[in-house]
Amino acid sequence: MSVNSETAVVLPAHLHARPAGQVVQAAARFQADVEIEYAGKVANARGVLAVMALGATAGTTVTLRATGPDAAEALDAVVAVLSAAQ
Repeated sequence: MSVNSETAVVLPAHLHARPAGQVVQAAARFQADVEIEYAGKVANARGVLAVMALGATAGTTVTLRATGPDAAEALDAVVAVLSAAQ
């Protein structure tokens, strides 16, 4: 069974190398495909360079989408990382 989930997150910090790496680690723990959208660009959450290339800065909103058998759990994990980013 495939599940689709979507949510928006206001970033407390820029998506630089450290938080981008944490996003990748969180997404890699799940089977679901997770995408991050910002300013019309979409990145696979399993690619650190793609996540950093979004250029998302503190105070901006990103949209997260997950598709797969554990989409809701994957989305929750990535949201937790982004919400706590420093």
